[in-house]
Amino acid sequence: MTFPRQRGLTEQAANAAIDQACRMLRLPTIRAQFPELAETASREQMSYLGFLAELLMSECDDRARRRSERRIKAAGFPRDKSLRKFDFDANPSIDPAMIHTLATCEWIKKSLPLCLIGDSGTGKSHLLIALGTEAAMAGFRVKYVLATKLVNELVEAADEKQLAKTIARYGRVDLLCIDELGYMELDRRGAELLFQVLTEREEKNSVAIASNESFGGWTKTFTDPRLCAAIVDRLTFGGNIIETGTDSYRLATTRARAKQQAAAAG
Repeated sequence: MTFPRQRGLTEQAANAAIDQACRMLRLPTIRAQFPELAETASREQMSYLGFLAELLMSECDDRARRRSERRIKAAGFPRDKSLRKFDFDANPSIDPAMIHTLATCEWIKKSLPLCLIGDSGTGKSHLLIALGTEAAMAGFRVKYVLATKLVNELVEAADEKQLAKTIARYGRVDLLCIDELGYMELDRRGAELLFQVLTEREEKNSVAIASNESFGGWTKTFTDPRLCAAIVDRLTFGGNIIETGTDSYRLATTRARAKQQAAAAG
């Protein structure tokens, strides 16, 4: 299909031609924003080149935003968590400068691991999701999964002779976020399958984990001492270890709220 070329199009005809061209070229942002941008260009007496640049940059910015949204959705985060919403004042154990350095994603470019260790309610999962979100926004492929869910999926894949495909799928993402590692004991088979995933990613792609157990307590999760040592080695070699402490922010918040309610009632 071609458009007839003619000078002196009426404004209505020009708008219709632009709308049709944007549909054919798949430029939804220019199609949606063209009238407003054209009015702004006229009011500010922009040059033709300046106006064209505004149109194209709007389309590029919106495409980048949509790609980020798709990557965040594909990561499978259970909740929306951001660094902007993290209360660093509530947990002095966490160094804001260190977290913001991690948000630059240089460690992911270098395929390094990250461990967030601390008691329940200290912000580990929030930081894990927030840093994963930052990575997705920066263009990295990210996958979030609970440790038990990952192990169960690996066991099912092994039973269905799909293990190699499943391990390869988890191996392809740039950052694998494993949450709640250490909450439940894993049998030897489950631990060995998880070890295979970590081995597949070793020094090729980053792994970030959140655990409520210090490394010394991981023998309760990985009951084979040698396997436990090998997993710890793969999750710590050359990487960052962030200790979020033992004081639960959620528990402190609940107590403070209950105290305020009691004072108001009294």
